[in-house]
Amino acid sequence: MPTTSTLPLRILLITPPLTQLNTPYPATAYLTGFLRGRGYHAAQADIGIELVLRLFSAAGLRRVFDAIEAGPYELTDNARRMLRLRHRYEATVEPVIRFLQNKDLTLASRICHGRFLPEAARFDNVADLESAFGTMGLTDQARHLATLYLEDLADLLKETVGPQFGFSRYAEHLGLTATSFDELHQALQTPPNLVDEFMLECFAEVLDREQPDVIGFTVPFPGNLYGALRLAQFAKQQRPAIRTLMGGGYPNTELRGLKEPRFFDYIDFLTLDDGEGPWLRLLEAFSGCQLSVASCQAESKQLAAFATSALATDNSQLATQFQRTFLRNPATGRVEYHNQATTADIPHTEVGTPDYDGLPIQDYLSVIEVLNPMHRLWSDGRWNKLTVAHGCYWKRCSFCDVTLDYIRRYETAPSTLLVDRIEQIVRQTGQTGFHFVDEAAPPLALRDLAIELLRRRVSITWWGNIRFEKTFTPDLCRLLAAAGCIAVSGGLEVASDRLLALMEKGVTIAQVARVTEGFTQAGIMVHAYLMYGFPTETAQETVDSLEVVRQLFQAGIVQSGYWHRFAMTAHSPVGQNPAKYKVQQIGPEPGDFAWNDLWHDDPTGADHEQFGPGLAKALYNYMHGVALHEPLQFWFDELRVPRTTVPRQLIESALTEPGKPDLAKQNMRLFWLGNAPELRLETRHKKGRPTEQAVLTFYEQAEDFELKTTPVIGRWLADLLTRLATDYDAKLLLKEAAASFPAAEAGLGFESFLAAPAWRLLREKGLLLV
Repeated sequence: MPTTSTLPLRILLITPPLTQLNTPYPATAYLTGFLRGRGYHAAQADIGIELVLRLFSAAGLRRVFDAIEAGPYELTDNARRMLRLRHRYEATVEPVIRFLQNKDLTLASRICHGRFLPEAARFDNVADLESAFGTMGLTDQARHLATLYLEDLADLLKETVGPQFGFSRYAEHLGLTATSFDELHQALQTPPNLVDEFMLECFAEVLDREQPDVIGFTVPFPGNLYGALRLAQFAKQQRPAIRTLMGGGYPNTELRGLKEPRFFDYIDFLTLDDGEGPWLRLLEAFSGCQLSVASCQAESKQLAAFATSALATDNSQLATQFQRTFLRNPATGRVEYHNQATTADIPHTEVGTPDYDGLPIQDYLSVIEVLNPMHRLWSDGRWNKLTVAHGCYWKRCSFCDVTLDYIRRYETAPSTLLVDRIEQIVRQTGQTGFHFVDEAAPPLALRDLAIELLRRRVSITWWGNIRFEKTFTPDLCRLLAAAGCIAVSGGLEVASDRLLALMEKGVTIAQVARVTEGFTQAGIMVHAYLMYGFPTETAQETVDSLEVVRQLFQAGIVQSGYWHRFAMTAHSPVGQNPAKYKVQQIGPEPGDFAWNDLWHDDPTGADHEQFGPGLAKALYNYMHGVALHEPLQFWFDELRVPRTTVPRQLIESALTEPGKPDLAKQNMRLFWLGNAPELRLETRHKKGRPTEQAVLTFYEQAEDFELKTTPVIGRWLADLLTRLATDYDAKLLLKEAAASFPAAEAGLGFESFLAAPAWRLLREKGLLLV
């Protein structure tokens, strides 16, 4: 609990522009829930969505168009056309925003059929919407057209008054491979541009409303860094005694060697890795310092002086208080890193439930950028974000930052606690969609979560990140689907077994094919992360990878994908031991600011850059079911690529390999997706002889069905399925069911029963081994 003070600290947590339009980034919600659980006064705001809503309003567009007309901009023909249509944009922008917020869906007909929207360059290559959405997808058609409309306006901003603007990033180039702080510092010394002014106006209103003593900025991506620093600069100008903190994915990967003192003109304390522990240590120091905005008349650097002097005092209780925290020593002007705290990290079970209070849940925008049903999940729909486990249970992939805490430290939470959190979030937000944002959700933890959801009859819709490992059997996929799973995303990376082994992915192409088929057959969409340019990858392997991807799409077992160019990072096994992977680091040299992305030379690999456009073009078409039978050369224009050496039936052959028989699954748990059956005994006459049989009737959601067998087996099945249907805590293994099987009375061994039509029917209808 926080130290009692006359005026409790008021904490404000900020997500700076921009992350995504359809749902809040979860970092502030996590920290808000944790701090409130410890008794602190914490508020939060997403300046990104507030900026977008202020900018894309009638008043906002009037200011934009006025500034463009008054400015010295050299406009393209497209921009000039939009300027002539400014009154239509000003008249339509607020109805479009309400529509994308799902507040006025009746506008869909006008958007699709009424020439309602002004159209600019983004509409030039609009897809065949009738084939993409059919006759029933009117709302989705309109959502896609409204998205193109917003993207036209974003293009106009980038061409004129807001060159740094993007719907999921802001001034991203300033944070990319920024070994020097010079460019960022220079940008922050220039007067705010018009989009900056909108952002600062939003922030000023939040400051006035919350009156914070402490502001924390989460910076998950390079495209949030400039916004965070600009907001922190403004906060200090308005309220000099305010304390500013920063954490998040960008500092955790890029700023671990920070030495730049000018950074601390804006941010007082930078924390690394999970924020809960460092925040508790700092807040205890702040409370002990007895400072508040209302009472402190000193410069904010007085706090840093206090912290540094406390650390220098051998007998001070605060000397062991700070955890994974950078600050600038006011006496020397140098950056110092302090990690003297002896307390352990906050366990995953104790971080609490994300708290979305204060975020405008109903105001986020559901947009459709790409028509592919799986791909659109990242931008369409309101998804509560949650993690099943902390870190990665595999943590071996050689391209991944496996040495960092967010991957290295693996901790789980019981399924009962996870569902408690899910129910609490649903009550607060009114939204039942969840995106599990684990690096790779553990299959057994997902199994237990699914069973707990079914046991409590908690109905949610969810998707998340996984590894395509063999533990995801077809039965487990069916269980996850029954518990609300609609999609998974996972790393296939390179469709080459040699490179997969070099990456230490722990999977093979054939295994990926069988796992993705299991998900697809269960009705779960699959997105594959793909990579090209891994060290020593040849042109032949790149083309062969594309052929494997083509076959996966042709088989219908992957629905979406994305090619990433390999990047060597300082915290990955490749970055830490380049020679092992036959590459050479050629820069950049570590500077005083960010250092993570490394330039490298790959003397034995292909010229990877030339393959990017062709790979992207092919994948985009494959995702939409187009040109799946074209030769691979078709996608590479004038670049000559080698013929593939992959057999045309590689994936098909992998899918026809027989799986394990049930007899080999003795230690797996039985789970029944259906209801308890009704049992009746009836007598039928065959050739004049009466024969008694058991009839089990199953009443299910989609269809009813009957199973006929002998009375002995019928009674045993009725007891077994009733128990499984009514007692989810019954962890009955197949070998335990075998031990109770009435083999002597039935005149049939359990092994023979597993091959009988009755068992095969039940397996088809939802009797699982998980």
